Amino acid sequence: MSTSARPFADQAAEGMVLKTPTGDTAVVKAGTKQTNGALSVIELVIGPKQGPALHQHSREDELWFVLDGEFRFKAGGELFPASTGGMAFGPRGIPHCFQNVGDEAGRLLIVTTPAGVEGFFQDFAAKANPEMLAEIGLAYGVDFVGPPLGVSDPI
Repeated sequence: MSTSARPFADQAAEGMVLKTPTGDTAVVKAGTKQTNGALSVIELVIGPKQGPALHQHSREDELWFVLDGEFRFKAGGELFPASTGGMAFGPRGIPHCFQNVGDEAGRLLIVTTPAGVEGFFQDFAAKANPEMLAEIGLAYGVDFVGPPLGVSDPI
């Protein structure tokens, strides 16, 4: 099997640090260039009760691994709890969102396949304009279709 991707490692303090649309932090650990387009790996630090609006990806499947904290995930209309060491999966084309339900910041490792979603975070952070969120999302195949989980299904 031939590939132009090269083996690499990334340490805990490494990666491109970006602000998310919710004001949280995304650390791009691996992206399109490092993986030859195979996958993106992003660590999210999500504040208490925070999470993104309901959205769907037309290009990527998305896996969420809980590194630290208590989260709930909504995908395809179902709610799934997951805590440290747990995970959830959202296939492309299925509306999904998540929420940190804890009282402290939580951490998620997000793996998307194929790669490319890191561009959404890079462009949003560069423009830092919440009014452009939908437009930036659509450029990356991300369509915002509803409110955050804390609004649609308060705890």
